[in-house]
Amino acid sequence: MASSKELIQLCETFGAHNYHPLPVVLARGEGIWVYDVEGKKYLDFLSSYSAVNQGHCHPRLVKVMREQAGKLTLTSRAFHNDQLGPFLKELCELCGYEMALPMNSGAEAVETAIKAVRRHGYTFKKIPADQAEIIVCQENFHGRTTTIVGFSTEEAYRAGFGPFTPGFKIIPFGDIKALEKAISKNTAAFLVEPIQGEAGVVVPPEGYLAQAARVCKKSNVLLVTDEIQVGFGRTGRMFCGEHENVKPDAMILGKAMAGGFYPVSAVVASKELLGVFDPGSHGSTFGGNPLAAALAREAMRIIVEERLPERAAELGHWFMEELRGLKSPHVAEVRGKGLLIGVRLKAELGGARPFCERLQREGLLCKETHRDVIRFAPPLVIAKADLEWALERIAKILK
Repeated sequence: MASSKELIQLCETFGAHNYHPLPVVLARGEGIWVYDVEGKKYLDFLSSYSAVNQGHCHPRLVKVMREQAGKLTLTSRAFHNDQLGPFLKELCELCGYEMALPMNSGAEAVETAIKAVRRHGYTFKKIPADQAEIIVCQENFHGRTTTIVGFSTEEAYRAGFGPFTPGFKIIPFGDIKALEKAISKNTAAFLVEPIQGEAGVVVPPEGYLAQAARVCKKSNVLLVTDEIQVGFGRTGRMFCGEHENVKPDAMILGKAMAGGFYPVSAVVASKELLGVFDPGSHGSTFGGNPLAAALAREAMRIIVEERLPERAAELGHWFMEELRGLKSPHVAEVRGKGLLIGVRLKAELGGARPFCERLQREGLLCKETHRDVIRFAPPLVIAKADLEWALERIAKILK
């Protein structure tokens, strides 16, 4: 087998340089652990950006993958398949919604939600043609399509990719008064992350989402939450909005929905909202395919049966308090919810990446985000003893 150095060089030579990964080449994973091509063992503290909440290669998902791959993998939506209907029913029951529209990547689901709320605004709110507005937040991250990066405030995501799609208003995250002021007669929806993950695990003020829900309802504006990264137990509840008893008009889901085995995403909402689509108005060749549906069904069952949200709540609270107790001279703030935690380092240190590289050498894999923040997000199957193991290494580096 080629060495890590050789494999990295292949990527550098033949791959576009749109990522800056840590210099580790992984070849195998099991639960919370991953192994590089030389056999070195690491604790995964990123969970593929929360896509493997169930841990790497969960035996139940391996079994379903093998069984379904040997039966039927793709029909397109030109035909029905025997996994899609049960998947949609189980997803709607888990989320408490009437209808779901399955896609593949998170960005596709966000695009689906954008199309749905615009058409809903024209159909039910009688917004003039092509005048619908969607309110979004500064420092948002909803994906990488040209429409989505067009309403990003991160210049690195936008530079050189314009012109961009109009129809979006940008307001500060966590600011209710700004939301109230931004709403107009043409506002179709407010699209928001309950916690901003890519922005550095930014948690809004307590009660913000509940207040936003009330403002939206009063103004006849749809509330759409992007739970792609924070959903399926990551923050200590099945969905992050549950912390404030908020049921948005639509939720955008992805990542952990299939436990890292396959890209599966969806929008869940009312029949009225998703009913705006008719045959030919939207679609995806791979969306809702039988392999994806079978995996998602089992992945969701694992989250419920293994009580992963409850695990994240208990262990996340303990771990965050332990991190705060380190009192490192390098740390400006520890923030998060459940097992989604951001450690913001002091700006004068020059960024979080050197700390992530040192943690890698200690056998702990995590990644910097928004320059100064180290994101900690281990698989939710992790045990307290493993978190203690990680904490020793984090303390060594941060002190």
